[in-house]
Amino acid sequence: MLTPFGWAGLAVLALYLAAFFWAGALAARAAGRSIWLFGRATGRDRLAAFGFRAAFALALFGPLVGLALPNSDPLWAETAGVAVGLAGHLVSVAGAMIAFAAQVAMGASWRVGVEAGAVGTFVSGGLYDISRNPTFLGQFLLLAGLAIAIPSLPTLAALVIFWASAAAQIRSEESILAQTLGAPYRDYLARVPRWIGPAQPDRVTPIA
Repeated sequence: MLTPFGWAGLAVLALYLAAFFWAGALAARAAGRSIWLFGRATGRDRLAAFGFRAAFALALFGPLVGLALPNSDPLWAETAGVAVGLAGHLVSVAGAMIAFAAQVAMGASWRVGVEAGAVGTFVSGGLYDISRNPTFLGQFLLLAGLAIAIPSLPTLAALVIFWASAAAQIRSEESILAQTLGAPYRDYLARVPRWIGPAQPDRVTPIA
């Protein structure tokens, strides 16, 4: 069985995904063009796109399979401590809020995927002043919280797959953004951590 915090975690994930697509539609309208670039991805980026979809599908539907086949999953727990379940739920809620806030902050510059020539206006304030990838950070926390609230092979696999996909996607994004935006973005790379941390202006290095 799923604990109340497990069900709550699945509800948070479902609500976040609905908000993600809603905000994406608003960004596409504001930009006057499609922001869904994964359909044109190739190579490593295509694998990352598949990984993101697989991670969220596993996280959302995997626990429901566990309900039907609980004995097939060595990590599945019929009961979980209230403190652990609550902690996982709170981490999921915090992650969803961070990811959604970061997406909204991008406005018309929001993109799902990366492509040369399809880069929006450079956004570097707010959450983006403490993390170069606050959306990915929030999504990771969301999935991590779910894995804590619902310990199972699908939720753990979702977390690992998401991390690997995000790492690959970030490398592609940084390469294209550095080529497109030039020195301001390279300074940003030197100043703000890839995942999280305070901005450090003293780390800025001159561009040759």
